[in-house]
Amino acid sequence: MLWLLLLASAWAATAVSCLRLCLAAADVPRLPSGVPELGDGPGDADGEGTREAGLTLYEAAYLAGGPGRVADLALVAMHGRRGLLLAHTGWTTVVDPDAEDTLERSVIAAAGPAGQELTASVRTAVAAGGAVRAVGDRLVRAGLAVPDRARTAVVSALRAVRATSLLIPALAVCAVLTLPGGREPGPVAVWFTLPLALTLGALAMAAMEVRPYTRFASPLGAHRLSAFAEHTAAGGQGTERARLTAVALHGVGVLDDPELRVALAAGRPAHRVG
Repeated sequence: MLWLLLLASAWAATAVSCLRLCLAAADVPRLPSGVPELGDGPGDADGEGTREAGLTLYEAAYLAGGPGRVADLALVAMHGRRGLLLAHTGWTTVVDPDAEDTLERSVIAAAGPAGQELTASVRTAVAAGGAVRAVGDRLVRAGLAVPDRARTAVVSALRAVRATSLLIPALAVCAVLTLPGGREPGPVAVWFTLPLALTLGALAMAAMEVRPYTRFASPLGAHRLSAFAEHTAAGGQGTERARLTAVALHGVGVLDDPELRVALAAGRPAHRVG
């Protein structure tokens, strides 16, 4: 009765993946229900910029795209004021070593003592550095960002449930194909619909209850980010501030300089740009 072993495998995969999703969802910290205030943080006093709708540009970039978006924003800002040269060949060269804030200091440090390094390496180092981590920690404390550990656990658990929902039909097909001659496949296939229904139901519930926690911004953070976007949209177009705001909210794909887009895309898959 090979089909029974396949059915048991389907149920085991369903139980493990759904339990993992439940545990990940339960581990998501309770976030404030009110409207939080960030207050003055180290970044504010160190040149991170003025707040608009309660967020700085770096904070908005983190909520919209995570650490990598913050690193992109710092690179674009320094390139715009001629502090860096971002070459389309994939290299970053420090032109002006005078940094305006901790993020820019981390960019210069990532470029190394020679002041030149691969752009992809600089971006990776900045995104993983303490300056970006401080931005994220401040947003997490305010309830605007989802903690990295919780978000990673939820995303991983969702992938496991999705993989199980694809595995079950494959196991059902194998079970039907291994049935002895003359055995009706219908009743056997029905048994596999039960674990499949459970995984699909878990995914449907997760879409409503857990999905917001797969992003960098919490539900409150998303609301604050939306207010930031509306507030900055009224500030006019065509200025350097407007360009940096667009990068913070939408990524480097919005840049109108094709060579700069190529420079920032170097060393990472094209679908990650923006």
